[in-house]
Amino acid sequence: VITNLLYFIPGLVSWICGGYLVSDPTLKRFFVLHFTFPFIALCIVFIHIFFLHLQGSTN
Repeated sequence: VITNLLYFIPGLVSWICGGYLVSDPTLKRFFVLHFTFPFIALCIVFIHIFFLHLQGSTN
């Protein structure tokens, strides 16, 4: 059901799922995204705070 929400972007579902069925490649891709996204988000937060510190923002 969730993958049907992504059909408005051509080719996205077949790339994420590794085909038209949810199978082993799908689980591996979602695991990798689940594992790496928090680290990427944390890096973006640190970069944001660093640039705020450079500008002298206290808010």
